[in-house]
Amino acid sequence: MSEGAPKLTAELIVDSAVPCYPVLSPDSRWVAYAVAAKSMQEPPLSGLWVAAADGSSPPRKLTAVTARDCVPRWAPDSSSLFFGSDRQLHRIRLDGGEAEALTTWRSGITDCWPLADGEVVAVVAVDEPTEDDERRQAERDDAVVWGERVPYSRLRLLDLGTRVLRVLDGLGDRHVVEVVQRPDGGPLAVISWATPEIEPGASTAELHTVDPGTGAVQDLGRVELEACSPAWWSAAGGWHLAYLAYTPPSLVGLAVFDVTVPAAGAAGEHRNMTAGMTVCPTHLVQVADDAPLALFADGLDTAIYRLDPGTQRFQRVSTRAGRLDALSVSRSGEVVAVLASTSYEPEDVHAGPPRGPLVRLSDTRPELRRIRCGTQERLSYKASDGLDLDGLLILPVGKSREDGPFPLITMVHGGPYDRHADEFYAGLFSPGQWLATAGYAVFLPNPRGGSGHGHEFAAAVAGRVGLEEWTDIVSGIDLLIADGVADPDRLGIGGHSHGGFMAAWAIGQTGRFKAALMGAGISDWGMLVATGHFGTSEAIFGGSCGWEGPGPHRHDQLSPISYASKVRTPVLILHGEDDTNVPLGQSTYFHRALYRYGVEHEFVVYPREGHGSRERNHQLDLLRRTRAWFDRWLGDPAPDRDPI
Repeated sequence: MSEGAPKLTAELIVDSAVPCYPVLSPDSRWVAYAVAAKSMQEPPLSGLWVAAADGSSPPRKLTAVTARDCVPRWAPDSSSLFFGSDRQLHRIRLDGGEAEALTTWRSGITDCWPLADGEVVAVVAVDEPTEDDERRQAERDDAVVWGERVPYSRLRLLDLGTRVLRVLDGLGDRHVVEVVQRPDGGPLAVISWATPEIEPGASTAELHTVDPGTGAVQDLGRVELEACSPAWWSAAGGWHLAYLAYTPPSLVGLAVFDVTVPAAGAAGEHRNMTAGMTVCPTHLVQVADDAPLALFADGLDTAIYRLDPGTQRFQRVSTRAGRLDALSVSRSGEVVAVLASTSYEPEDVHAGPPRGPLVRLSDTRPELRRIRCGTQERLSYKASDGLDLDGLLILPVGKSREDGPFPLITMVHGGPYDRHADEFYAGLFSPGQWLATAGYAVFLPNPRGGSGHGHEFAAAVAGRVGLEEWTDIVSGIDLLIADGVADPDRLGIGGHSHGGFMAAWAIGQTGRFKAALMGAGISDWGMLVATGHFGTSEAIFGGSCGWEGPGPHRHDQLSPISYASKVRTPVLILHGEDDTNVPLGQSTYFHRALYRYGVEHEFVVYPREGHGSRERNHQLDLLRRTRAWFDRWLGDPAPDRDPI
C-alpha cells in the first residue's frame, strides 16, 4: 500500500456492501450472488447479481431485492433464478425482464429448492395464522404457553403452473429445516426438528427421505446438533446421504456423517467420515454427477476436499490461503464458487475449478482494497504443554517489528468453534486493521477449542472453557513481549461472544491487562443454560447445568462472575438489548459485580440489537467507542492520527 493510500475509517467499514450467497448455475456458466449493505437501512438495500463463471464478462445487476430471506436458487435448466424478497418467492429470467412474484403466503417463504422436473419448487413456509390466531393478537389474548401455538415451518410444493402451494403431510408435526433433492430427480432428503424452538428443537433433529410425488416418508434416524447440508451420493449402485453435524459425545466440532439409504426397512449406522482428520469441515455440497465436495478449515487456510466413494474418506483437492466460505458447485462438479478473503483482500465472489485457480468475479468494496493496511504476519508457536498453535499479528500501519514495542490488543475469536483465518480484518467484530490504523499491534490467537486443527483440538474445551485455551493465549502474548513486539505495560484484551467471555475471564485471572472489551460475553454459564436460546447444549462448555444437586457446580468454576472480586482492569461492556443467544442479563450481571467492587467500567446497551449489530449508528458507535476505550487506558499510541 502506498503512503498516499486512504486510511481506514469507521464509515468505510460500516457503509460498504458485502457479497453473499454465491450459487453456480447447473451448466457451470454463471454465478449468481446477492450484494447487501452491511448496516440495516430503510428499505434494506440488496441486489441480485450474475457474473460469468470464467470471468469473461463483468457482473451485471439482475434486480434490486428488499430482503435477504432465502438463498438464490437456479432453475434446473439454468435459465432463471428463484429468490426471496419481502418474504415471498420470486423468479427472474437470466435473459432479462422483470422479476415475477410466485407466492402471496401470509407467513412468508423461508427457503426454496427447484425440483428436477422444472415444474415444481419445494419450499419451506411457516404455517399461516388462523382466524383464532388473528383474533388473539388483535385482542391481546396472547398468553404464551410453552410448546403451544408454535409456528411450524412445513415442507410444501409450489406448482409453477397453477401457483398452488400443497403441503406434504407425511412429516406430520415436524419442523422442516433443510431440503435437497436426489440428483436423479428422486426423493428429497429432509432434516427436521420436533419443534421450531432451538431448545429443544436442535437436539431432536432427524433425517428423512420424502417422495415428492406420493409424500411417502422414510425415516433415517436421529442426527446430532446443528445437522445441516444433506448431500446425496452413490456408490456401487446404492444411495447414501452425507451431512454436517456436531460430533458426539462432547458435541463440540463439526464432522461429516454418512448413512446408507436402504431400499426398505430401517437405516443403519450414521458413520463419522472425518474421524481422525487434522482439519475441520465447514461446508458440504452435493455434486449431481460426482461425489460431494467440502470445505475444510486448515489452520490459517482453507482446503477443498472431495469424497472418495471407494475409501469413503475425504481427499484433498487443493488449498487456498485465507478463508473460503459459502461453497457452491456446478452439476458436473468441475466448477466451484466461493466467498474468498486473504490478508489484504476483502471477501468477494471467486470461481474456478476445484483444483484452482479461482478467479475473482466481484469487487463489491474497491475502496477497502485501496486503504493503507498494517502488515499481517502468520504466527506459529507452542502452548505451555507443547501443543502446536497458530495465530496472526497485525502491526501498526506503516510500522515494522523493529519499531516496537507497541501497545498490544489481543482480540479473541467467538465460538469457541471458530478461528482467525489469514483473511482481511476490517469488520465490526474483527477490527484488526481498524485498531492497527490507530497505532496498535493486534494479536489474533487461535487457542484450542477452535476449528482448523481437527476434532481433538476442538473438543479440548468441553467442560474446560477458560483453562487451557486461556494459557494458549498467554503463551502467544508472552512470545510477542519476548520478541520486542508488545509493550508489557500496555496490554489490552477483547472480543465478542465467546471472545467476550475470554476477555471477562482473563481479567479475573490476571491484572496485567490495562483495558478490556467484553462484547456480548458470557459471565455465568449456568445462567446461559437457563436463558440462552441454545439452552442445555451450553452445558457442553460450562460442564454443568445447575440442577445436578447442591453446588458448587462445575460451571461456577468456569464463570467469570465467580472471579469478579479480583477484577481491577477497566472494562468496556457492549451488548444488544434483544440478544437471545447471549442474553443481556449476562452483561448486566457482570456490570453489577464490577459496580459492587468499584471497578472502572462502561456499560453500553444497544436498543433493538441482537447478538450482532445492524443499525448504522450503533455500528459506528461500537467501532469508535472500542478504539476510544483502548486509547484512554493504553495511552493514545498515535496522537497525530486522524480523529475518529
